[in-house]
Amino acid sequence: MGISKSISEQMERSSWIRRMFEIGIQMRKERGAENVFDFSLGNPDVEPPAPVIAALRRVVAEDRPASHGYMPNAGFPDVRATIARNLAGRTGLPFTGDDVLMTTGAAGAINVVLKALLDPGDEVIVLTPYFPEYRFYIENHGGRIVDVETDERFQPDLDRIARAITPRTKALILNSPNNPTGVVYDEQIFRGLDDLVREPMLVISDEPYRPLIFDGARHPEVLCLVQRSVLAWSWSKAMAIAGERIGYLAIPPHLAEAGPLRNACTFANRILGYINASAIWQRLVGQVPNETIDVGFYQAKRDLLCDALCAMGYRAPRSQGSFYVFPKTPIPDDQAFIRFLQAEGILAVPGCGFGRGGYMRLSLTIPTDTIRRSLPGFERALRRALDGQLVPPDASR
Repeated sequence: MGISKSISEQMERSSWIRRMFEIGIQMRKERGAENVFDFSLGNPDVEPPAPVIAALRRVVAEDRPASHGYMPNAGFPDVRATIARNLAGRTGLPFTGDDVLMTTGAAGAINVVLKALLDPGDEVIVLTPYFPEYRFYIENHGGRIVDVETDERFQPDLDRIARAITPRTKALILNSPNNPTGVVYDEQIFRGLDDLVREPMLVISDEPYRPLIFDGARHPEVLCLVQRSVLAWSWSKAMAIAGERIGYLAIPPHLAEAGPLRNACTFANRILGYINASAIWQRLVGQVPNETIDVGFYQAKRDLLCDALCAMGYRAPRSQGSFYVFPKTPIPDDQAFIRFLQAEGILAVPGCGFGRGGYMRLSLTIPTDTIRRSLPGFERALRRALDGQLVPPDASR
């Protein structure tokens, strides 16, 4: 079969997250589901808020002409206008519906803007550790990924970013709250970026975890702090509707090239094959755009897990947001330690899968009781690793 070389190479580098998911399927068959503790996949484990379900019922029941027909490539104008009003109220920027493009989630928004921006060989900076799919998004559109390390707190390092910028740099992808670290980037970082980012470079602010911030903190308004930035948004985490793939791309009107960029992104939204976000879900988010799950649910699980791991001897600082915690592995070889955990029935994703070895990502999207039952296994794995025991040869069995 004539599979393309690029896809073959990308499949070889495919996501550790999905790899662990497949291992988990096999482990459940062999051990029983109750004996597997799967921290690998960030899939919401709560139901959408009641107003979201109520809105869904209303939208489906509406007797609206052509309610399931084609819509403009940028999405329904009334929905985009609603979102623009929300953005304007939040940021103080004069957004209108023309500045919003409905997309199939944040992934769709990022791919649309990359398709609009990149010529073959153009560069996109990503900050390590990062969501691994970014690499594939960039390469899908002929770009070249440029990895830039964050500092010891996983905050962006402005000096390193400045050194990485070249005449071919078209974009920098920011993800805060961050997957995998759970870190919220400091406001002064965004102010510093505003001094670095010059035409034709754009910051793409990927913010699906924005509503999931712990301890009452607030997220800086990137669109206000970085003049050359666009926003990729998804309701997947905010409303616990990851399977619905609904989001938007917001292009601030103050961008000098806002008009041409809007037109290019709208065209890209069509030719990439995404066509439009679902009609039903566009109508729904137009009715209840600000509904979110109770973030306290995940904060409580973060506290339980991080406090227990720290008490055992792990270095596991509390994440500031998102679905995740990112502890340091007790031995430098994170892949080896992941196998110690697998021997205990625990599935975690090694930090190397996000570009930062020596760590592991643990998802909070599992039941609280499952977290509690997993804790003895975390402790046994820690002791065995520190005692210098051999890595289990086939930890998935």
